[in-house]
Amino acid sequence: MSENIGKLLLRVMLGGMLLFHGVDKVLHGIDFIKGLMHGQGLPEILAYGVYVGEIVAPLFLILGWKSRIWSGIIAANMAVAIYLTQMDTFLTLGAHGAWALEVPMFYFVVALTIVFLGSGKYAVLRD
Repeated sequence: MSENIGKLLLRVMLGGMLLFHGVDKVLHGIDFIKGLMHGQGLPEILAYGVYVGEIVAPLFLILGWKSRIWSGIIAANMAVAIYLTQMDTFLTLGAHGAWALEVPMFYFVVALTIVFLGSGKYAVLRD
């Protein structure tokens, strides 16, 4: 039972926290991400994938529907976000001594963890 509660907590925490980032992008747009894509020579249309990775995937992850798939999408979303925004700080420390990539890597690793663990018992449709 405690294993399933742990999986539920991971899903709800990751999905809930990441959803705030998605809502921010709905409210303020994704022009910043389009600019990053353009700067890397990538099609700007790919920026719209952030809505899948930060709204759709977190919602389904919270519900526990196909958690492995949606967590994989979140992990891919975070890998792209790290590549576009953090590669120049990969080996640096932040202002207070923490790794500069601490938060994005946290999201990335938790998403990968759910890919490997699955949704657990408390889910709409278990993996």
